[in-house]
Amino acid sequence: MTEATRPVRVVQWTTGNVAKESIKAIIERPGLLELVGLFAFSKEKVGKDAGQLAGLDRDLGVTATDDVEALIALRPDCVIYMPLYPDVEHLTRLLRAGINVVSSAGFITGRAYGAESRAALDEAARAGNASLFGSGINPGFADYLAAVATGPCREVNYIRVTESFNIGLWAGDANQNELGWGRPAGDPGHADEIRKATAVFGDAVESIAHQLGLELDDIRCEVEFAHATTDADVPGRTVRAGSVAGIDARWIGSVAGTDLVEAQVRWTVAADIEPAWDIAMAYLMEVRGTPQINLRVEVLPADLTNLTMDDISAMGSMITALPVVNAIPAVVAARPGIVTYADLPTVASQLVVKR
Repeated sequence: MTEATRPVRVVQWTTGNVAKESIKAIIERPGLLELVGLFAFSKEKVGKDAGQLAGLDRDLGVTATDDVEALIALRPDCVIYMPLYPDVEHLTRLLRAGINVVSSAGFITGRAYGAESRAALDEAARAGNASLFGSGINPGFADYLAAVATGPCREVNYIRVTESFNIGLWAGDANQNELGWGRPAGDPGHADEIRKATAVFGDAVESIAHQLGLELDDIRCEVEFAHATTDADVPGRTVRAGSVAGIDARWIGSVAGTDLVEAQVRWTVAADIEPAWDIAMAYLMEVRGTPQINLRVEVLPADLTNLTMDDISAMGSMITALPVVNAIPAVVAARPGIVTYADLPTVASQLVVKR
């Protein structure tokens, strides 16, 4: 098998819910991807087979390790990087060793990591002749789709991507600790903490602008809250009447004082809130230009019968993992440094004939 036709050798980094869906996708693409290593943070997971950790009914012959150098020594083509909290030192070691990285760890352009970390990551990638790419359902795929939607336009004057969901069923997840559900109305510093927690949507604004060939000179965030009108039953959180039950964060990019690109998240954890926001339960893309184009993207299970909460949770992890996994071949072939969808050819899934 030639270098051009052999499967891409990949290491899965972490073994959480999103990573489980990533592992499943890897083994479903045997001619394209090959799992050769697995990183686990937890000592109790070290030494266990990847199939067991992914909840599969068989072993895969790859055992988890927390030895970074051992994984680098495998000389993988790509690391699928999916920790809850990213480690820039780990990333720079991988990139400098010549290993491409695709990530769902709050990375799109690196802006949210800070200027120093972004520069260090880009320099390490270039030094290692490797590429660093980040995605997910949003930010990531939704912004990619919005940029593609502008294709029929003569010109675009404004583009907005809105994520509008009641996420109360998942409010207890650790990745929502920074959002402050149930905090008192007007709590000092809360808006600044939302800006920090949603900073990757500033990356999304920057990425959309890059895809449309524009360099923004300012990106800002405007935050609003909605409050529960009654005590709300929110799994894992205490949300009393009058406390925060809705968050609206708008990341807006502009040039010379004119707003051009917006990434908005409107999340709620309760139905009865004030103000009574409209929640679409969808991703909305609005392109203002000639002509105007609007998209509504709903993510639904393949089978609505006998649907369980576990199925819904797995679908959420899947749509986070697959934009990253499906991009691997394009990222491995891409130029060195930090890359975005603007640098890649079309990223799509595999087409399968079901019998």
